[in-house]
Amino acid sequence: MSMNNHIYEENAMKITWLGQAGLLFETNNMKIMVDPYLSNSVEKINPNNYRRVPVEERFFEVKPDIMIFTHNHLDHYDPETVKRFINEKTAITVLAPNSVWNEVRKFGGKQNNYVAFNRKTEWTEAGIRFSAVKAEHSDDYAIGVIMEAEGKKYYITGDTLYNEDIFGDLPGDIDYVFIPVNGLGNNMNMTDAKRFCERIGAKAVPMHCGLFDNIDLHEFAYENKVVPEFYQEVRL
Repeated sequence: MSMNNHIYEENAMKITWLGQAGLLFETNNMKIMVDPYLSNSVEKINPNNYRRVPVEERFFEVKPDIMIFTHNHLDHYDPETVKRFINEKTAITVLAPNSVWNEVRKFGGKQNNYVAFNRKTEWTEAGIRFSAVKAEHSDDYAIGVIMEAEGKKYYITGDTLYNEDIFGDLPGDIDYVFIPVNGLGNNMNMTDAKRFCERIGAKAVPMHCGLFDNIDLHEFAYENKVVPEFYQEVRL
């Protein structure tokens, strides 16, 4: 199957789950990549965290217009992956909080636009608005991202715990939330993630499982959910 393996919705938005917390959004001829982890970097640091799902090399053929990194942990900002997309010849908008921004700029390139995308920062490009919101994680600069496109609001929480302060940053009409439920590494477990999703009332796509562990995303008890599969098509 080609690059048409996507999460589909009735409008033109196409979304592919890249595994772990990685997402590829395609809309209005724009390609937006969030937290891609397409290497074995983590295993080099912790052998227990080996990939249980191989990398699909076809994703390196994607030419992203925008890349977003939510925080500076290797399974979210992975230099081995990033160097396959960002270099001296690319012209990519890179949205990243300070912890990543200080590192990713080392890839250089006069046409790459490195935007310091910290909490409460907004950026609009090609009619799509991106807003950085609070995340409660072990990287003090960690963010979540609200993406407003085609009349919908997509919320990528990034790695985060349940924290009351987050809700003050969120709009009241989120349509879809992409949320970690693995319960390790300062992420919500399934119980707290369910409470979080009930609080915002959005359809949920649970993530951050299945790459380094054997957690079954179908066990996430929130009813209004879509369980993604690695590199596979899902309908929101």
